[in-house]
Amino acid sequence: MADHRRTQGSQGTANRPRGVAARVGGWSVRHRWAAVGIWVLFVVLAMAAGSAAGTKEVKSSDEMPGEVGRSEKILEDAGIDEPVGETVLVQGAKPGTKATAPEFREAVDQVMRAVRKTGGVTAVTSPYESKTISKDGRSALVQFKMRGDPETAGDRVQPVQDAVEGVQEQHKGELVVEEIGGASMEKTFDDAFGKDFKQAELSAVPVAFGILLIAFGALVAALLPVLLAVTAIVATMGLMGLVSHLQPMGETANSVMLLVGLAVGVDYCLFYLRREREEREAGRDGRTALEIAAATSGRAVLVSGVTVIVAMCGLLFTGLADFKAMGVASLMAVAVAMIGSVTVLPALLSLLGHRVEKGRVPFLNRLKRGRSNGNGESRVWRAVLTRVLRRPKMAVVASAGVLAAIALPALGMNTQELTLDQEFGDSLPIVKTYERVNAAFPGGSDPAEVVVKADDIGSAATQKAIKDFRAQAISTGASRGPIEVTVYDKENIAVIDVPLVGGSDQAKAEKSLNTLRDEVRPATFGKVDGVDAPIGGQVAGSKDFNDQLVGAVVPVFAFVVVFAFLLMLMCFRSLTIAITSIVLNLLSVGAAYGILTMVFQHGWGAGLVGAEGVGAIVSWLPLFLFVILFGLSMDYHVFVVSRIREARMQGRTTKDSIAHGVITTAGVVTSAAVIMVGVFAIFGTLSMQSMKQMGVGLATAVLIDATLIRGVLLPAVMALLGDRNWYFPKALRWLPDLAHDEPAAPVPAQVPPKPERVPYQQV
Repeated sequence: MADHRRTQGSQGTANRPRGVAARVGGWSVRHRWAAVGIWVLFVVLAMAAGSAAGTKEVKSSDEMPGEVGRSEKILEDAGIDEPVGETVLVQGAKPGTKATAPEFREAVDQVMRAVRKTGGVTAVTSPYESKTISKDGRSALVQFKMRGDPETAGDRVQPVQDAVEGVQEQHKGELVVEEIGGASMEKTFDDAFGKDFKQAELSAVPVAFGILLIAFGALVAALLPVLLAVTAIVATMGLMGLVSHLQPMGETANSVMLLVGLAVGVDYCLFYLRREREEREAGRDGRTALEIAAATSGRAVLVSGVTVIVAMCGLLFTGLADFKAMGVASLMAVAVAMIGSVTVLPALLSLLGHRVEKGRVPFLNRLKRGRSNGNGESRVWRAVLTRVLRRPKMAVVASAGVLAAIALPALGMNTQELTLDQEFGDSLPIVKTYERVNAAFPGGSDPAEVVVKADDIGSAATQKAIKDFRAQAISTGASRGPIEVTVYDKENIAVIDVPLVGGSDQAKAEKSLNTLRDEVRPATFGKVDGVDAPIGGQVAGSKDFNDQLVGAVVPVFAFVVVFAFLLMLMCFRSLTIAITSIVLNLLSVGAAYGILTMVFQHGWGAGLVGAEGVGAIVSWLPLFLFVILFGLSMDYHVFVVSRIREARMQGRTTKDSIAHGVITTAGVVTSAAVIMVGVFAIFGTLSMQSMKQMGVGLATAVLIDATLIRGVLLPAVMALLGDRNWYFPKALRWLPDLAHDEPAAPVPAQVPPKPERVPYQQV
């Protein structure tokens, strides 16, 4: 009876309408030069339009949520560009040296003269006037502002740094004279890591090409996916310029777009190209092979692409400008890569024909033949699957147990904004300067910034509130001073800089911030009508960012999981497959969280990746990883399950379909995973711990997903479920049918009959 139903289902597909991928692929093959021309024109026009429109960057007022964004918005609307502040620490190198000593005073005067002489600074203030002398009398701060546009202050700070270093040379061994501030930190980080990032981004393409060359063993076949992925990225960059006028973009969005675009672009081409080659090797003519690839792998690419796009949309629910920019940029990259794979790729393969095998590497092809049985099946994965399907219960228990053990440490994950010493370690001298300033002047390098907007900033009530705020900030213990006030009379705005007690200790600094917000502000500015006084600054920014992120977790998780479930339900017409897809992907994400916690928080194996002493996971990473990994994991899942379902619709038993689907896709999934791991691992070599955590998390998660989950747990679970894998209740049959099962093309007469399938009992 079951066999009859299978045969009937197989025959029924012949009368079903062809899917979108099959129709588009067929048109592309018939009009190959037109398809290539349209793609080239699209890439050129997208790039030209993006260049003409320019890219709108994320503003400071949009970048941060909460009160920080509000304070930036007030200054922005008033046309006030707060100049970037810089500080020079003058500190006795020996315990007995005091700020009152003549040589100390002379050094302070030298610093003030030297920085003024550069012509790039203003408002140079002596520590003896501003009272910025530490309690122990050993340290003092010379403060000044950078002239010009705050956004480009880092480009102009070098002469000032040179002047300060000149003073340091005169007092070497006696005094410590070091500069720190927004401009000098930006300059230092750009110099140290700007080239690092660029090199990583440039290395991604050669790494992907090298892995593809090993996978295909032919130069042209390896170049094709890289070429298509790169053109997709170029087109996306142009589109980002246009879209940025609706959703501003940023540097982070560019980097994430490149990573995701390269990964999925190469993967989609890899899936398509491998199937086309497989059908050719089976003896089918070029056109038939392309039609089958379009109907099968092309459909899998569309399903996978739409699922990844839905996952990326989850970032839009965070309410954070940078995350929204990353989400929009990533989903555009996936959409363009997906469209290119099902349109221009068939045309290129049709044009190239057998020339796609040009530039073969003999050694690599011999190696590949040694790992394959000649039918597109991996010998290694057949050996693994033989054992998995022989004892599926044991395989489920063992693999799920391993994944649970890996994920278990994530229950104690500690997320926070990384401090400078956590982010960069002792690799940069400015980190030591930051620590010295915070030790001598707690909160001095990261003061809270109160932006006071009043109907009349000069009124007696407002001035009294400002005076009371300064007094109570110190009396409540939130600050030890000195508290500086800058008044903009014309704009009716005042900016109050309040050093927070706690300094670089985020928890203590947040406690001081809460005191200002919850106690001091209501008792002062809260009593004056027409006054708004949001409190910003770095500590406030970190707190508001984390609060916004925590609030976004539930809606983002719910959106991604629910919509991915619905897509799987409609594309595979199976409630069981939809549920197992979600569960397996969540296990993959959980394992990634566990590895991050073990390495970066507990320090297990941290020395292998240069992450000693970090002790925490950067706060934005878990949510970011969930969205990215959930989307990328669907690539493999859709591709493998599509092949299993295809075999099932051709009349094979469920167990035989599992064996055939996993073994025939194992090679391409492994190759795709190795490409992703290689690209992501590049970012794991960067010095910034947040980027290192992202790279390691993505690389290890993809590796686990493509091997343990798709190669062991998925087939074992499906083997245990048997025909229940295809359960689809009548109550859900009203849902749109996106399956579009394609009939199998007949095997050519000249090709010997396909070898008899190994019965499941023998497997």
